[in-house]
Amino acid sequence: MKKLIFTIFLLVQISAVFSQGKNSRIANLRSFDERPLHFGFLIGINTMDFRVYNTGVPVNDNNEILYADVVDLTPGLNIGIVSSYKLTSDLNLRFLPGISFGQRNMSYIRYDENGLETGERKTFKIKSTYLEFPLLLKYNAFRMHNAKPYLVGGFNVRYDLAKDKQEVLLLNSLDGYLEFGAGFDFYLTYFRLSVEAKMSIGLADMLNASGPNEPTPAEMEYTKALDKLNSRIFCLTFYFE
Repeated sequence: MKKLIFTIFLLVQISAVFSQGKNSRIANLRSFDERPLHFGFLIGINTMDFRVYNTGVPVNDNNEILYADVVDLTPGLNIGIVSSYKLTSDLNLRFLPGISFGQRNMSYIRYDENGLETGERKTFKIKSTYLEFPLLLKYNAFRMHNAKPYLVGGFNVRYDLAKDKQEVLLLNSLDGYLEFGAGFDFYLTYFRLSVEAKMSIGLADMLNASGPNEPTPAEMEYTKALDKLNSRIFCLTFYFE
């Protein structure tokens, strides 16, 4: 992941150098925004999180309670295709199908009936591979020479291909996300580079109460400890158009 971030940073720096040209006062790609339709690709990094709702009720006959939370954030990868259609001079409709890979580290703490912590904290890796189908509106501000800020928002449908491969929890495969963010367009000599930060808020409960396939009573405790899980995803994305 560090190599990927370094490669993206190096590519941006090289592009910025070439974009200066012999006369940095000349605007690059002056007719780019006049095109009704254009395409490109995206690559980015993400961090996946859960908003965890614990039941707070005993999970076994010993009246033990499990408390769960996502303890740290692990970077993942996004790749996809860009299709952008010009609606007005300030508004674009963007369809960005792609795939993303990520991981959440779910940690459980066990308490006895007196509220005292017992045993060791257990952490489980929950990996996800999402097919993504975002449909977003991009609002463009005024172009400032070779840069332009913008806002983006819309709806994304994600389907998790790895939901049946979890050992501790069984997740639902389909979720809808509200997405919003902001970024900058940079008009380089040969293409436009956009850097965007975006937040995705899942609307559905991702927890499947039936638990993993053929769970033991001990394994089922991890599902009983949870009321529901809502997904949260933060993305830093680079667009090349």
